[in-house]
Amino acid sequence: MLKVPTNARWTQNGVTVAGGNGSGSATCQLSGPFGVFVADDQTIVIADSGNHRVIEWKTNENIGKVVAGDNGLGNRLNQLNFPTDVLIDRRTDSLIICDRDNRRVVRWSRRHGTTQGEILIDSIACNGLAMDDQKYLYISDYKKHEVRRYRMGDKNGILVAGGNGRGDELNQLSGPTSIFIGRQQTVYVSDNGNNRVMKWIRGAKEGIIVAGGQDGGDTLRQLYWPNGLFVDTFNTLYVADSGNHRVMRWPEGAKQGTVILGGNGCGVRSNQFNYLRGLSFDSHGNLYVVDHFNHRVQQFSLERTSNDVYIFSNKPS
Repeated sequence: MLKVPTNARWTQNGVTVAGGNGSGSATCQLSGPFGVFVADDQTIVIADSGNHRVIEWKTNENIGKVVAGDNGLGNRLNQLNFPTDVLIDRRTDSLIICDRDNRRVVRWSRRHGTTQGEILIDSIACNGLAMDDQKYLYISDYKKHEVRRYRMGDKNGILVAGGNGRGDELNQLSGPTSIFIGRQQTVYVSDNGNNRVMKWIRGAKEGIIVAGGQDGGDTLRQLYWPNGLFVDTFNTLYVADSGNHRVMRWPEGAKQGTVILGGNGCGVRSNQFNYLRGLSFDSHGNLYVVDHFNHRVQQFSLERTSNDVYIFSNKPS
């Protein structure tokens, strides 16, 4: 996990590390990307939703490599239909993909020559994925307004957040999107329709509002369509505040957040976003943001001083 002082800063002008060449299906392009996963070697894996594929990008390379899908929109095992999230399962050296519009979660081996995936879970309106250090898989269901935890091979899972219909009570969610798993299987979830981020301690019947929850808006107490999440070892929350085109940081217990990236209106400049989706860190503390309608992934470098101490890992807590 990431351990970094709460006053850390990142460069305000991003560098495009994937896409940025307009919407398209060439391997130098993305089309409405959603989720992103950054491996310890800085390999970037992206759910390239509009192209119905997952594409892998190496740092400092101008083109990506398709690693799943890209066989047209469809529900065959070699196809995807608007994937929205992806992660790497190191144990099996495979990709786990939220194949949203096929209503399934699939696994796709990273071994050379793989031409199709296998279905892990079907009949689920998945949107976000996460995995804990015990290899349990967590999936947000945006139609059932819930998050479930699955042991590999299990088709039913255990309810860990929401599941009480759509609503804004503390035991409810509304169109949940991204998930992050903290210590002791604590679930953080972007409660998109309620413009808030919720924290569900294992076994709890209700969640705790840890960001937003003041209706949708652009003050420092508000969020507007939150998406990608990351939580560090200090329980500081980083959230892609999609509708406000900014990334915010919320220390544990804070009543309001601070803008650490963006917040300069909707646009195409290197300090702007056009709706954010996924968010991730690499092992050097650089921050990656999926800039959805600009069809790119932006990297923001950590600003360091000689007195700073940072410990980074993308492994679960």
